[in-house]
Amino acid sequence: MIELRKVSKQFGDGVPIVALADVDLHVDAGEFVVVLGPSGSGKTTLLNMIGALDGPTGGSIVVDSVDISKAGRKDLFDFRRTSVSFIFQSFNIFPGLTASENVQFGADVAGRDEIDPVSVLESVGLGERVDQFPHELSGGEQQRVAIARALATGNPVMLADEPTGELDFETGVQILELLQKQAAEGRAVLVVTHNREISRVADRVVELSSGRIVSDGPPADGKARLEDLRW
Repeated sequence: MIELRKVSKQFGDGVPIVALADVDLHVDAGEFVVVLGPSGSGKTTLLNMIGALDGPTGGSIVVDSVDISKAGRKDLFDFRRTSVSFIFQSFNIFPGLTASENVQFGADVAGRDEIDPVSVLESVGLGERVDQFPHELSGGEQQRVAIARALATGNPVMLADEPTGELDFETGVQILELLQKQAAEGRAVLVVTHNREISRVADRVVELSSGRIVSDGPPADGKARLEDLRW
């Protein structure tokens, strides 16, 4: 579902800043993969390129059978609409729309007329907040609206940047359970985080350091249960 070959990304003129260097990565449909690394390791850059929000300096990126490293603007627009769902660390929900309207927007963009935004919000614990505007919600609640919007698209690839960063432990576990369910239903789920505890429930853990993959395999101590997490 996701295939990166020798992908690199550099920023700046003169002496460039190397964000990623010769990255090879694959994620299959039905896999829940966590990309782990400290701030500045290249995690968000990697996520943005997989989601076609940025392009590589070198190498190839194929997602959902689309070579996005070579695709034109229109093809990239269609790709982002029908292939990938984003959960942004900064939420990126619309301040002038209610929680349910934000979720409905995600479903409409993906062409999913059958989606009931209230049911999706209930799945992330916001059934009582469907008519609230973002300024009336806490940071954690806004994050859950962003997650609900991504769930509503139903796209085959789900990309999440620190999806539990603004959440308390109990809600964070609930969200991880939802992401695991998305993978179980056949989606490729890729989460980037600095929280090593989250990586314990992944199918695979990819560790980045200074823009390079330094390890790629199952959790070191075996896959943990959600109820065993502590952070």
